[in-house]
Amino acid sequence: MKRKSVYIISSLLIGLIIGLAIAVRFDFSPPAETETLKYTENFQEAVVNVANTTGKAVVSISTERTQRIGGGGVRRYYFGPPSEDFFGGDEFFRRFFDDFFGEIPEREYKQMGLGSGTIIDAEGYILTNEHVIAGADKITVTLSDGRKFKAEVKGRDMRSDFAVIKISAHNLPAAKLGNSDDLRIGDWVVAIGNPFGFALDNPEPTVTAGVISALHRSLGRTLARERNYNDLIQTDAAINPGNSGGPLVNLKGEIVGINVAIFTTSGGYQGVGFAIPINSAKRVLAQLISGKEILYGWLGVTVQDLTQELAQHFGLSDTKGALVAGVLKDGPAQAAGIKEGDVIRKFGDEEIDSVRRLLSAVSKAEVGKKIKVAIWRDKEEINLEVKVAQRPESLEEVSSVAGSTWRGMEVGEITPELARQFGIKATQGVVIVNIEPKSPADEAGLLPGEVILGINQVPINNLSDYQKIIKDLKGDALIKTERGYFVIKE
Repeated sequence: MKRKSVYIISSLLIGLIIGLAIAVRFDFSPPAETETLKYTENFQEAVVNVANTTGKAVVSISTERTQRIGGGGVRRYYFGPPSEDFFGGDEFFRRFFDDFFGEIPEREYKQMGLGSGTIIDAEGYILTNEHVIAGADKITVTLSDGRKFKAEVKGRDMRSDFAVIKISAHNLPAAKLGNSDDLRIGDWVVAIGNPFGFALDNPEPTVTAGVISALHRSLGRTLARERNYNDLIQTDAAINPGNSGGPLVNLKGEIVGINVAIFTTSGGYQGVGFAIPINSAKRVLAQLISGKEILYGWLGVTVQDLTQELAQHFGLSDTKGALVAGVLKDGPAQAAGIKEGDVIRKFGDEEIDSVRRLLSAVSKAEVGKKIKVAIWRDKEEINLEVKVAQRPESLEEVSSVAGSTWRGMEVGEITPELARQFGIKATQGVVIVNIEPKSPADEAGLLPGEVILGINQVPINNLSDYQKIIKDLKGDALIKTERGYFVIKE
């Protein structure tokens, strides 16, 4: 019996040892753990591959801008200018005094800038942001291998915030442009930048990885100013100051965006970065390389998105479309018969579901081309034809709204141009752009540049509110501005 027990125990031990040996030999790990390990290794290799390929096409861009200050001014004499007796007839003393206390000499100082760019052609063409090279007198490009070149601007476009510069070099590593329309929220991306390549011993670019956090983001008028930041890619890949102009790359090594900005409250990285879709660059790239002006379509309307309440008011079953809040004088929309209160539902072949979609469609439209526009008016759809015009460089002269003259004053939406012209900080209301002499508005004491916030205790948020109130308004009107209340006589 004892011998039998020993035999059984020995057999079990031998079986256990053999089993462990087989497990070690064939790696019987849990399936989920194995898949995770393989995914991690594949992702790591993909990022390394992007850094070693596309990264070589990323360059450092340093700019130099000369600014002049002073000159022509006269120094202040805090106790009054010196009298003739002060010099005692000594001309040499007078000249000595004027050299030190006379006219302020003109001085120059150099303002430096940093950014990144991507080589898109082996012959030295580099894509970057327009704001990286704006106003530069001198542009220096440092390649990832440490070579430095002076660059010239081939083409620039402030609205799209793209620029193409060129260096005299050949057989350079060029990045491949991808398709930003294929991006999905959650896709992995790599942000590459090279802001300090000109200064560090190692000029290789920096690489950060993250995911696409959101698509079709807008920075709004305040942050965008004259630039079109209405269709941006949001990513949590770190985009630090100086990385503007560098590429946002998918794991295939294709450029899907150009890094443009970070959102921060502290000056540091907080997980919110933005890039312009590369397809936006593709549309203007040929024109930039050839140095041609980029033309943008323009309708001459101010528009707003529909809310559920507005949709119900206009008899619509959904909130798709762009509500016309105002029609600019002598603009294409006015000539085509578009009116305030119309809802633009279709522009050409493109369905319009928001203001962003309309702005994008109009901006890309061929200047001078006639395009059919589907309008929702009086609870029925009508079709009009509008001839697309070129967007003016400045909208200050066309910012008043057709039919908006009321009691001697013209008003307009608070556009970035008018806000800058009149120093307006308000984002709601309408701005007075013109007042006729001796009109009721003039007699009331109102001034051009003032923002109307309310009429007869009713808040004014935009042109649509303003037009609705004044349409049937009779008698004296109580106007509220940032300066206070005014009464406009009928």
